[in-house]
Amino acid sequence: MTGESIDYESLVRSALRGVARAALARAAESGLPGDHHFYIAIRTGAPGVVVPKRLRDKFPNEMTIVLQHQFRDLEVTGDRFAVTLSFGGRSERISAPFAAVASFADPSAQFALRFEKPEEEAEAAEAAPAPAQEKEDGAESAAKEGGTVVAVDFGRGKRGRGR
Repeated sequence: MTGESIDYESLVRSALRGVARAALARAAESGLPGDHHFYIAIRTGAPGVVVPKRLRDKFPNEMTIVLQHQFRDLEVTGDRFAVTLSFGGRSERISAPFAAVASFADPSAQFALRFEKPEEEAEAAEAAPAPAQEKEDGAESAAKEGGTVVAVDFGRGKRGRGR
């Protein structure tokens, strides 16, 4: 396997998107239990996103939808989800691949994930890791608020890579 390596960054991104996929699939099957509700930010210009023109014009880069009390026909497949929501009194169907999800949050569980744009992911993979103190401060702050913090840092040193 000379010259090959396992792309762990891609594997982790896929797994974290799988968390959002699984939560949406459960909501599609059984509804949202208790106070659970989702805030989902979608990159409206990403490939495969289907958003009515009036909404795309209003939100050309990113829009956040809320799945709480008034959503219908939530469908989840392996690579995308679709839902009908009301915008200004009009029912609109939105469909997006999970690759277009910028963030997923369930405030009732104090849980959130943020996904970088593909070009930002590539830049972050090449950047040096942030100082450990900054990460600890952010994690400590979130922990004090009772939230769940999902932090993954990938060093890009040459050690451990297939040679």
